[in-house]
Amino acid sequence: MNSVLVPPAGTGIPVGVRGVRKVFPGGVAAVDGIDLDVKPGEFIALLGPSGCGKSTLLRMIAGLETPDSGSIDLNAGRISFVFQDAHLLPWRNALNNVALPLELMGMDRAKRLSEAAAALKLVGLGDAMERYPAALSGGMRMRVSLARALVTNPALLLLDEPFAALDEITRHELDEELHKLWSNRRMTVMFVTHSIIEATFLAERAIVFTRRPARVILDHTLHLPARRTSSLRTDTQFSTQMRILFEALEQGY
Repeated sequence: MNSVLVPPAGTGIPVGVRGVRKVFPGGVAAVDGIDLDVKPGEFIALLGPSGCGKSTLLRMIAGLETPDSGSIDLNAGRISFVFQDAHLLPWRNALNNVALPLELMGMDRAKRLSEAAAALKLVGLGDAMERYPAALSGGMRMRVSLARALVTNPALLLLDEPFAALDEITRHELDEELHKLWSNRRMTVMFVTHSIIEATFLAERAIVFTRRPARVILDHTLHLPARRTSSLRTDTQFSTQMRILFEALEQGY
């Protein structure tokens, strides 16, 4: 097979959402008239009550769901999606799970394994390449899933509560690693979460939604240092930004 050229890092794309509405069978409106602009290379957190429609919006941006009305505008660029569950193939080791997207793209074996190994090292799993999913902890499986999403150097990275099932310490560690990866690569990131702490720590902007059907109640630029470390979570500036998001969430219930 011919090799496939992977685009360089730092090629984040803009996202435009215009009047998007989605109604599920039975007349349940998940999203109602959402307008949203995301700049190239921006890190956006989508925050709201459980079941408010934020995951549905993310899936529509990814092309996994179709809006009933409105439009979603994306420039050409590769999109990667990280789900709540790692969705690893149990018969493939970590290296071959990460290499799967490149294999489906037609990249030759030596090149895709080299790229997959580099992606695993990037997420701190350079010593676990031969291990199978059953032999990995929950946090390690999510690292593999993240490496698989990053291996194609996406222009847009969509994450749907990927760390929600992990313990708090592991979740904080992965939040810090994800922010470092984004800082280095500058792809566009849209991250769905129901955690105010996580949204505040990760994002440049936080979009807060009301209860279903989701409507934007707050679009807030987070006034925090560009470099995020664990000590930031105990800073008064961090608490102030969290409070702004919390008050918007309360208002949206």
